[in-house]
Amino acid sequence: MELTDATLDKNIKLEDIRARLVILTFIAIGIFIILISRLWFFQVMGGQRYMELAEGNYIRVVPVDAPRGLIYDRNGQVLVNNRPSIGVTISPTVAEKQPEILHKLGKILGITVDEIKDKLTEKKADPLKPRVVKRDLDDRTLAYIEEHKMELPGVDVVTESIRGYPHGSLGAHMFGYLGEISEEEMSDFKKSGGDYMLGDIIGKSGVENIYEGLLRGGKGRQHLEVNAAGRPLSVIRNEDPIPGHNLMLAIDLKIQKATEEALEEAIERARRGPGDKFKAEAGAAVVLDPRNGEIIAMASNPTFSPELFIGGISKKNWKELMAKENHYPLNNRALMAYPPGSIFKPVTMMGALEDGLVSENENFTCTGRWTGLGRKWAKRCWKRSGHHGIGLKRGMAESCDTVFYIIGHRFYKDARERLQYWSRVFGFGSRSGIDLPTETKGRVPDKKWKREFNRNNPEYQPWYPGDTVNMAIGQGDLLVTPLQIAAFYGAIANGGTFYRPHVGKAMISWDGNVKTEFKPKPEDAKRLPVSKEIIRFIQKSLESVTTQGTASGAFNGFPARVAGKTGTAQVSGKDDFAWFVGYAPAEEPRYVAVVIVEQGGHGGSTAAPAVRKILATALGYNDKGVGYVYDPSR
Repeated sequence: MELTDATLDKNIKLEDIRARLVILTFIAIGIFIILISRLWFFQVMGGQRYMELAEGNYIRVVPVDAPRGLIYDRNGQVLVNNRPSIGVTISPTVAEKQPEILHKLGKILGITVDEIKDKLTEKKADPLKPRVVKRDLDDRTLAYIEEHKMELPGVDVVTESIRGYPHGSLGAHMFGYLGEISEEEMSDFKKSGGDYMLGDIIGKSGVENIYEGLLRGGKGRQHLEVNAAGRPLSVIRNEDPIPGHNLMLAIDLKIQKATEEALEEAIERARRGPGDKFKAEAGAAVVLDPRNGEIIAMASNPTFSPELFIGGISKKNWKELMAKENHYPLNNRALMAYPPGSIFKPVTMMGALEDGLVSENENFTCTGRWTGLGRKWAKRCWKRSGHHGIGLKRGMAESCDTVFYIIGHRFYKDARERLQYWSRVFGFGSRSGIDLPTETKGRVPDKKWKREFNRNNPEYQPWYPGDTVNMAIGQGDLLVTPLQIAAFYGAIANGGTFYRPHVGKAMISWDGNVKTEFKPKPEDAKRLPVSKEIIRFIQKSLESVTTQGTASGAFNGFPARVAGKTGTAQVSGKDDFAWFVGYAPAEEPRYVAVVIVEQGGHGGSTAAPAVRKILATALGYNDKGVGYVYDPSR
C-alpha cells in the first residue's frame, strides 16, 4: 500500500514530537539531578555553616568587660578602686524617633537636652547600644524612673562598675584617668596583640596608661537569646571575664597627702606674704627615696578630679581643664621643664672640682657686682652689698652668684663645653625613664643648639661667655624638671649612684595570691664619674645651706639634719620661680623632697617651708614649720 502525502506528513510530525519528548525528559531528569545535588550539598556539606547562620539570627554574643585592677600604695592602702554605680540609659534609636523623651528625661535628671545628646553621640562603638546619660542616681530619682517606665520608652536603669577615687583628686596626675579608646590607639594595641574594640575604656594618662596591660584583665562573653527585634530573651551561657591584676605603687599615702597640702600652702604663702606678694599660679613637688629611686610622693597644682572622665568628660569640663586662665590643670608639672636657678649650682661646683677648675679651699671676693666679662656686661650678685671674702663651701651656703660667675667663666675659657658635659652626666637634657607618660627632656643649651635655634637670626647664633656664665647659676636657656632635680640630689645624697626614678613597685594577681616585685635592671642604676671626696664636700656644703645659709630660717629647730639648696629662678616677664630641694636625715638620707612654685618668689621663704613639712611627715615628726622666720634671701 502506497503512503499518501498526508500519511507521510503525519508520521514525520509524530517522530518530531517523540524527539522533543525525549529532550524534555532528559532536561527534566537533569534538573531533578541538580536539585537533588544542591539539596544534598545544603544538608550534608553546608549544614553546619547554615545552622550557625540560623543561630546567629537569635543568638547575640555580648562582650563583658573585666573588673579593672585596683591601685594600692606601698603599705596596701587603696588609692584607686572600683565601685558600683546606678545609672540611667537611653536607646539612641528611641531618642531619634521620639525626641520628646529627651525633654522628659532631662527634666527628671536635672540636665539639659544638649548634655543628653552629647552622651548619645560621643561613643564610636555599636550605634544601637544604649548610652548611659547619668550615673550615681539618688534614690528619689531612681524611684521616679521606675514608677514611670511606661512613659519613658527606651529608658532603662542599669548597675555598672566604675572607677572609684576614695581620696578625691589626691594623686590625680600620677594615677591618671580613663577614657574611650581612639581608632589610632586601638590600631596600636592590636599590633601588640591586644583584644580591643571601639567603645573600650582604657588608661589615658598616668599609671592607668603605662600599666594598662596589667590593669585591664581579659574580656568575658555573654551569649544571649534574642527575638527578631534583637531584644534579649534569656541568657544561654556566660564566659566569665578575667579580672585585671592589681598594681602596688611606691607611693606612701600619708606622705602624698602631706606633700599636696604643703604645696598648696606654699602657693598661698607666696600670694599673701608676709613680705612680698607674688602671683604664685601653680607648682609641683616630688619626694624620692635616694636609696633606690622609688617615688614616694608626687604632686602638681592646680589639679583635677579623675571622676570628671568617668563615662566621658563633658565639653564644659574639658574646656575648663584646657583654659589658660585655669593654668592647665591636666599638666603634670613635676615632669615639666623650668629654669632651675641656684638649685643647679651643685652641678657647676661638682663638675668644676672634678675638672680641677676650682679647689675646695679657694677663696673669692664678692662685692655684689662682678665685672669679669667687662664693665659693660657687669653682673650682680643677689646680695647687692656683696659677700666680701668667701670660700667655696660658704659660697654654696649663701648661694653667692659671684662665686659661680667666676667658675662659669672658667668653664667657658676651657672651651670644651664641660659644663654641658657634666649637666648631661647628671641626668639633665634627657628623660629619666620614669614609668609615667608626658615626661619632658628639659634642655641643656650648647653652641650647636643655639646655632640651630636661631637659624633665622644669625646675630643671635654665636655662643658668648655670658651664656656659660648664666648657665653656671642655673639661668639662661637651661631647663630642668623637678623630677630630674630629685634624681640628681638623690645621687648626691646616696654617695654617687643615679637610680632611675619609678612609681610602680609590684604587681599583685587579682586573687591576691601572687605578688611580683618589679625588679630593677642593671641600667637602672649607674655610678656617677665623681670622686667620693668631692661628693662628701658637696654634701657638707649643702648641709651648711640649712644650718647657716639661705634656708637656715626655714629649718630652724628641725629635729633632723637636712641638706639642701634654695633657688630663685628669673623668668622674663614673670615673678621669680621659687625652688627648694632637700634630703634628710643628712647623715643617712631616706628622703629627697623638691618643691617649685611658679611665680612664687624666694625659694627660702616659699618653697623651703613646704619641704620642711614634707620631710617632717616622712620622718614621723609632728612639725609643721614651727620656728620658721621669714627670710627674703635665696
